[in-house]
Amino acid sequence: AYAERVMTPRGTAAVTGLELMTALHPPTRAEKDPVTGAFTRALNEDALTAVHDVVECEVPDEHPLLKGRFARHHLRTPAEMLMEEPYDWCRPLTDDECMRQYLVAIDVNMSFAAAANGLTVGLNGPTHLTGDPPFDPSLPGSWLVDLSHVDLSRVRVDGRPVDGGRLPSPFTPKGERPTGPAWYATPTVAYAVELGFEVAPVEAYVRTRTGRYLDAWYKRLRDAYVTTMADLGVTTGLGGAEFLDAMARSRQSDPVMALLVGAIKATAKGGIGKLRQRNRGQVPYHEPWPALERETWRPDIRAAVLANQRIGLHRKLMKTAAAADLYPVAVGTDAVVYPSPGPTPLDVLPRTPEGKPVPGTFRLGVSPGMVKHQGTRTVLWAEEQFEEQGGVFNIANHIKTDPAAGEGE
Repeated sequence: AYAERVMTPRGTAAVTGLELMTALHPPTRAEKDPVTGAFTRALNEDALTAVHDVVECEVPDEHPLLKGRFARHHLRTPAEMLMEEPYDWCRPLTDDECMRQYLVAIDVNMSFAAAANGLTVGLNGPTHLTGDPPFDPSLPGSWLVDLSHVDLSRVRVDGRPVDGGRLPSPFTPKGERPTGPAWYATPTVAYAVELGFEVAPVEAYVRTRTGRYLDAWYKRLRDAYVTTMADLGVTTGLGGAEFLDAMARSRQSDPVMALLVGAIKATAKGGIGKLRQRNRGQVPYHEPWPALERETWRPDIRAAVLANQRIGLHRKLMKTAAAADLYPVAVGTDAVVYPSPGPTPLDVLPRTPEGKPVPGTFRLGVSPGMVKHQGTRTVLWAEEQFEEQGGVFNIANHIKTDPAAGEGE
């Protein structure tokens, strides 16, 4: 079933995810010479066709480009390294939130694959822009810019203000407000502009040949995921209570198909990770490792997907806060924890007077980008955890009580 719905496995799920990108957008094609009639090798414009120069701020610490660049054990700062990663954020509960009995965790389906859909990425090598270049959202790449002036409390969403102190910053994985210039991928800087703030980049590395390279890859994995979930009794037509009931039953309906769902999700997540495969002791530190010889070793594309995932999540957090005065207490990658008067997402996610999800907020459903119930705990449980650990820590991925959530997700 995996071979039919995704592709014939090429090793691990992550390796297969990367190979699927190449299979859908091969770097070359056969082209017939109109004069001689012979077939020659031609490059495909919509593919990754060469190994290009890399950018210092985009590569991991062990890359040969950084050999001798920094002192031993130096920790690169956001002004020296592109730190586009998923959220790992938590905050203390307010007194009012402690009065609610439950903490409900929701989880975004295939969030990295969904973030890749429709995303414009660079297909060629970097062009270095200096001298305070104007920001151009159509150019994928990395921008050195100061976003410390962005104050969420000054933003109005659908005409309503939000409490910026109870939301993570959209610009850092830890949710802390930036303190100065830092490197960001294009989607992150574009979000600052969307929020209504001026941006003034100092320099940038951009790609001038662009395309929606991951669209076909996303659609292939989306169809595989939705088809397999339907085999488990969870279809796209379900919403609300019907969807939650179907998800709760799905783990017991067909264990083999449940394993296949996990494999498809690992293919999506792992394929994105392989775009910046690290040197895990394969070769000596600061020496080239095999992954660097691939056309698909593209840390800038991985950064763009992760930035888009985090920004898309933040946009929904803002919409939810404005619509229902509802704020998360923890976000871990693609899991969001809300204080709730009841034990299910139906008790907390905002709805219109007609009973439909408020546009732009989290929506229960099986499709990638929609959310499912990850689990529920009590507020008392959270306070006990904080006391036991001696302080607030991220509880988002510790809330997995829904039998449909699974321990490995």
